[in-house]
Amino acid sequence: MSGPVLILMLVATVILMIVAISRFKVHPFIAIMALSLLFGLAAGIPLVDRTVDGAKVSGIASVIGAGFSSTFSSIGIVIILGALIGSILEATGAALKFADLIIKAVGKRHPVLAMQLMGWVVSIAVFCDSGFVILNPIRKALVSRTGASSVAMTFGLSSGLYLSHVFIPPTPGPIAAASTLGIGDNLLLVMGLGALCSIFPIIAGLAFANYIGRKVKADDEGASQSYEELIQAYGALPGALNSIAPILVPLILMGASSVVNMAHGAGFTADLARFLGTPIIALSVGVILAFVQLATAGKKSLFQGITEATLKSVGPILFITAAGGVLGKVIASTELVTYITEHADALKAIGIFFPFLLAALLKTSLGSSTVAITTTAGIVAPMLTALGFDSTLGAALVCMAIGAGAMTVSHANDSYFWVVTNFGALSPQRGYRVQSLGTLILGLSAMAEILLLSLLA
Repeated sequence: MSGPVLILMLVATVILMIVAISRFKVHPFIAIMALSLLFGLAAGIPLVDRTVDGAKVSGIASVIGAGFSSTFSSIGIVIILGALIGSILEATGAALKFADLIIKAVGKRHPVLAMQLMGWVVSIAVFCDSGFVILNPIRKALVSRTGASSVAMTFGLSSGLYLSHVFIPPTPGPIAAASTLGIGDNLLLVMGLGALCSIFPIIAGLAFANYIGRKVKADDEGASQSYEELIQAYGALPGALNSIAPILVPLILMGASSVVNMAHGAGFTADLARFLGTPIIALSVGVILAFVQLATAGKKSLFQGITEATLKSVGPILFITAAGGVLGKVIASTELVTYITEHADALKAIGIFFPFLLAALLKTSLGSSTVAITTTAGIVAPMLTALGFDSTLGAALVCMAIGAGAMTVSHANDSYFWVVTNFGALSPQRGYRVQSLGTLILGLSAMAEILLLSLLA
């Protein structure tokens, strides 16, 4: 089958996927799996395994099974462990302690920036939706305490949460994308680049928050509960070191492993550093430290319930992520990759904008940043060489471009849009002016920084 026909079929598959999920409310897992099957059959993948000229050619069932199992096995445990750490931080009040530390560091004179940084740190371990719910009482208390605009504080918090949600593991989207793009063992690089790529959008988001705060008013200007009362109502919070250890220690372990690998270290100590720095092991250590935090807070009995709730919440994400891997495997098993490679110059002209635009299309159409990230990564992974980003750093930049696209834009089909507008006391119309326009600015500013980094790399 000719390359142009395969491209048209892929475009049609993506459009059908968008329509099925957004218009007919088909679950993303079913939509992606079904359309992957149809695309594979239409693209000429055989019905069953066969041998052609002495070479084994996998049938469509084998391709789907391989795509699902490889994705699930590589990131499933990591996603579960990362989500479990976040759930425990939420239960112990460590997320509030994070917020307290940032407020003290930034100061009362910069409340919007404090909210941004607070959200950015907390969302590394806690989903942006639940992170907004957790930190919203602090936002309201700070509005009352500082006299800042409620709308500015709302978008400050929203933007900070959103940035780390799409850029920085152990959030499921970035982990899944990194694994699919072949850099799952370089999570520290992805984390560092995610932090770096947050600079431009943090600045742009801060400017937009202050601007829109003067133009739009919320229904909750002022708050009835002070910040001190909020902390007292929650109960005794963990200490600073105890709060950050479940996140900081895994980062240190993964960083040490990266240093050993770059230095080509040998011997037992080097092997031990590599072992402890493996994402699964590093995050397991984080879970242990989080459990210690839970026990110290006198809430050890909650661990089983927290674990069960976490497994239920991440289940859909795991399966959607694996479905995205299936689509990528199916694409890689067709002649499309060969055709694209042969016409690499045309694709390189689009370059880093290709994953950004594809993720933005899926995000705007489907609403879910995680679905947009995982699906785009599956489509783009076989094309990294053609795009000219087949190095480790290049793949990490593509991962960032996908994350930037997955912010663009949040509107009525996005659950986060409704979390922000409802808890931020905004009508849907005002939500479009604040959250939708703001996330467009976040995505474009992030992409501007990613483009600059790609030119310098």
